[in-house]
This record gives sequence, structure tokens and C-alpha cells, in this order.
Amino acid sequence: MPVFVDTNVLVYARDASEGAKHRRAREWMAHLWKSETGRTSVQVLNEFYVTVTLKLRPGLGRDEARGEVRQFQAWRPVALDASLCEKAWEIQDRHRLSYWDSLIVAAAQASGCERLLTEDFGAGRDLDGLRVVNPFTREPG
Repeated sequence: MPVFVDTNVLVYARDASEGAKHRRAREWMAHLWKSETGRTSVQVLNEFYVTVTLKLRPGLGRDEARGEVRQFQAWRPVALDASLCEKAWEIQDRHRLSYWDSLIVAAAQASGCERLLTEDFGAGRDLDGLRVVNPFTREPG
């Protein structure tokens, strides 16, 4: 079953200064690559790129970050379009999430995921059949 990965997990997998979160994020990433079940969105990849090139210390160079983003193309990232916006507005109103978080939920649903891997949104929360999993309190698998 595919698992949608939020930005914070991708960033922690790169940020060695985060100790336990870094190790656990890397375990999850290895599991998702091996099982070919990782999914994400163009929005998440854009957030990842900005974070690792501008905010992370030490950060990645543009070419290295672009290379990593290109690797995630194998996960068939969901693109933003009019129907995804409409779905995100419904989710925003129903679940009282921010618009940006609602776009992540809508993209996860559009990619057929039943789990959303993130430290945000509240672990165990059910968002219309999408279960929030905190990767830092749960092992991969």
C-alpha cells in the first residue's frame, strides 16, 4: 500500500544534526524505496528543495538538491491542478486544516494512499480514510 511522505520526513532524512529523527527518517526512506511504496507531491518536493537549499545548515547546493528532487520523480509526485485545489478546499473546511496542509492531504488521497507519514496533523488522525502516521514514534513497515 503506498505511503505519502510529507516534507518534514524528507528534510529530517537529510539533516544529520537531528540525531534520532534523522536516523528514523532514513529508516523510513530506505523501507519506502525498497518496497516501492513511497509517494509525494510536487508541493512537497518544492518545500523540500527550498528548505534544504536555504534553511538547512549546512544546506545542500542547488545541483545536489535538484538531483534529489529528480530521484523522487520515481514516486510519481502529484501535481497541483484545479481539481486538487477544489478537493483541498473541501478538506480545509471539513477538517479545519490550513490550505497548504489540505493540499497535502488531497494529494495523498489522489495518489491512493491510506497513510500519511508526517510529524504534523496528529498521529492516528483519520482524514477521510487517510491515517496520519508519525514516523518518529513508529517503525517502518
